Amino acid sequence: MFDRTSRYASLPAKTYRGTIQYAGRRVVPRLSGATPYVRYVVMQGDRLDTIAARYLGDPAQFWRICDSNEVIVPADLVREPGGVVLISGPQR
Repeated sequence: MFDRTSRYASLPAKTYRGTIQYAGRRVVPRLSGATPYVRYVVMQGDRLDTIAARYLGDPAQFWRICDSNEVIVPADLVREPGGVVLISGPQR
């Protein structure tokens, strides 16, 4: 149903009333202390997609950064210059 790099790729497909397909609920995972992190300091004008492109090699993987910071709304991470964003390494 979803591309393999999507945050929804591992969710089970469900069906409503026999015809409408949808993904099951996704819960933001808690990451273990063993996950390697980069600490990035937010600068004026930063966008999460450009940060993801720089550190993860793909702007569409911004959601991994959200998961690393246990944030639902991506804009919350780059709203304030000087804030620290944790970036976990790309998952293989």
